[in-house]
Amino acid sequence: MADRLKDYNAKRDFTRTSEPRGRAGPQKTEGRWFSIQKHDASSLHYDLRLEHDGVLLSWAIPKGPSPRTGDKRLAQRTEDHPLDYGDFEGTIPKKEYGGGTVMLWDRGTWAPRGDVGEMLEDGNLKMDIAGERMRGGWALVRFKKGGEGAWLLIKEKDDYAQGDADALTEGYETSVVTGRDFEEIAQKAKAKRMKDDVPKRSRKAPKFRSPQLATLVEEAPEGDGWLHETKFDGYRALAAIGKGGVTLWTRSGKDWTEKFAALAGAFDPLPCDSALLDGEVMAAKIRGSAFSSLQRALSNGGDLVFFCFDLLEVDGEDLTGAAQEDRRARLEELFRGVPDDGPLRITDQVRGQGPEIFAAACKAGAEGIVSKKADAPYRGTRTKTWRKVKCVNRQEFVVGGFTRSDKDRPFASLLVGEYQDGDLIYRGRVGTGYSQDDLAALSEGFRSRKTSPFEEVPKEIACNAVWVTPDTVIEVEFTELTEDGHIRHGAYQGTRTDKEAKEVGAETPADTESEGKVAGISISSPDREVFPASGCTKLDVARHYERAGERLTEIAGHRPLSLLRAPTGIEGETFFQKHAGKGFPDALEEIEIEESGGKRGTYIYATRPEAFVAAAQMGTIEFHIWGSRTDRLERPDRLVFDLDPDEGLGWGDVRSAAFDLRDRLADLGLASGALVTGGKGVHVWLPLHRSHDWDVAKTFAKTLAHVMAEAEPKRFTATMSKAKRKGRIFIDWLRNERGATAVAPYSVRARPGGPVAVPVTWDELNGLEAPNGFDMGAVRERLEDPCSYLAMAGDLQRLTSDVVDRLEAWQRR
Repeated sequence: MADRLKDYNAKRDFTRTSEPRGRAGPQKTEGRWFSIQKHDASSLHYDLRLEHDGVLLSWAIPKGPSPRTGDKRLAQRTEDHPLDYGDFEGTIPKKEYGGGTVMLWDRGTWAPRGDVGEMLEDGNLKMDIAGERMRGGWALVRFKKGGEGAWLLIKEKDDYAQGDADALTEGYETSVVTGRDFEEIAQKAKAKRMKDDVPKRSRKAPKFRSPQLATLVEEAPEGDGWLHETKFDGYRALAAIGKGGVTLWTRSGKDWTEKFAALAGAFDPLPCDSALLDGEVMAAKIRGSAFSSLQRALSNGGDLVFFCFDLLEVDGEDLTGAAQEDRRARLEELFRGVPDDGPLRITDQVRGQGPEIFAAACKAGAEGIVSKKADAPYRGTRTKTWRKVKCVNRQEFVVGGFTRSDKDRPFASLLVGEYQDGDLIYRGRVGTGYSQDDLAALSEGFRSRKTSPFEEVPKEIACNAVWVTPDTVIEVEFTELTEDGHIRHGAYQGTRTDKEAKEVGAETPADTESEGKVAGISISSPDREVFPASGCTKLDVARHYERAGERLTEIAGHRPLSLLRAPTGIEGETFFQKHAGKGFPDALEEIEIEESGGKRGTYIYATRPEAFVAAAQMGTIEFHIWGSRTDRLERPDRLVFDLDPDEGLGWGDVRSAAFDLRDRLADLGLASGALVTGGKGVHVWLPLHRSHDWDVAKTFAKTLAHVMAEAEPKRFTATMSKAKRKGRIFIDWLRNERGATAVAPYSVRARPGGPVAVPVTWDELNGLEAPNGFDMGAVRERLEDPCSYLAMAGDLQRLTSDVVDRLEAWQRR
């Protein structure tokens, strides 16, 4: 059997390559190993491995497997490989045989459809593959013209066949076991080689000591006596380096060396016999929030980075009594020669200019900064010589219960609190921010109890609550705490398994003062819950319109408005108002407009951001706008088609209709944009040159809607009638007549959860899972980016005679 691997062993120098040595294994008839390794050697190819007779039969497939039935992919037979090679992933030195990076691209089992030896001899090996990516029936057929080693890999017709020949190779570009790409695999292998080359340390590693903690403040300190660093959103950790390796502790002293196993070898480049480092563990790749990325990395075995910001001890010397700036100097000396892009990094630090550094950090999307007094020693407690300033409110809370959901999810919101003098104080509800995996993981970890763990809970909440043992700690982002200490608009960020529930106490800025105004406007009843299910208040709505005010003024300013008001919240009375009324705020302007029948009415409009906040103060939730501006009311400057689906239709139907309407307009030479309404539909809109009157705009919109409805009568209708809308999408063209309105971009909607109408690019629309997926928190982040609506608002288009003629030609077909 050893002769089967003679060629394999002869081609490799095992003192240079990390590939396994060639040793045959036991024979198996069931559960045979199957794998494919993507090999970036002199040319990129895929290596197929099939376990048989104690070795791996091997073929090199230059273009990779095709899942399309009948496709023939060249498969060159290569030397048999040892069984240990089946899950090999790493790098082969460049000058060695097969030099390059090897990725484990697929793995599983295979079952031959007959005697393997006979099928190989006949040149027709038929099999069933049960991999994680390749599945179903496949055949290897010897290619007569290509010599003994040339075969063809062919997919058989079955339920696993696909129409796209490159669906597998282009759809899966990372390792099936680690999720890494070629570059990350190479870096991991390099780090391992560096670890193997590092000399052993002789000094015993330092013991754990309590880390220094920062005090929360509202403003960054000024002056050159302070050093400023970015505040990381990960897990605080101490690294003890010495004889026997590295131990990683959480801030509370838990040994998380195994949990942070991805950092094995990260500290080896440090030129010391022992050290105690203070830092933060983060995910190497950030997708979404930094904290959620870290949790995914810990769950999936992803790469980690240790950002070091302090040195407490080195080679037996205690540095905690030294000044902050002196410890920093020693830390920089220790890190000299450590790669800047490796798994161990030193944090950036800036002296002075605290307010400017804080503003820049917030603009860059950081959680905040930590300011450290340059001449202060290290103390294992919370001190004011370390101060943290947050760009957003983030805090840990303890889960003590939840409210039931009327949807297909284990809970609607979590009831959370924090400890104060030994009692768990209720701090409110957290109803957003959960993925399906979060919902499942949290609910599975709860232990039910009969009584409330909180000191006191409002009766209206307690009557529908389910209580749990308060041992789960979560991190929450929120707008602020109300006067009675309850969370406003809280969003779940992740679970903190590095902290004990009893450690979670109140954290408020040392110099916080309550803010009673928004954009200079006093908000009455700020704590009134406008959206009870999510706990969103009137103050939250006002602050949204303050943030979006500049953008709303550009889009909705100088247009007659209709307001949807809900003075007591969306569960109370709601009503539209388009005429100015008694007591309307001065921030809203008034204009006299002639109405049908010759009467005149006093309408309202906005010219500055404060107007939208003032409207929110009087209970306004939604803003709806005319298609023309106050300086030329009879000349519309935009067209809007509202795609309104019947009850039985899904989001996919609406999204597809939006793209079809976009393409229809493009065929007429008209570019259009998209707006998800926060409800069920999509607005397809286009900017219009103010050379047309309302009749032209309305006639064009009506004609196009009817053309589409006549072309696909089972799919679309251009008639408002409910009876004719059944099972169809109503292309609402009526928004384009004088006096009609459509919801304004960035308007909150009076629907559960407080969704917001948001302009999106067509690429974004293609990836959205729902038209109501943006809440006020999500829009807060989008306001930092360019607006797709404003990007095309100035490109005014005309309904030329050519456009009209082509549309009428369509109608005559």
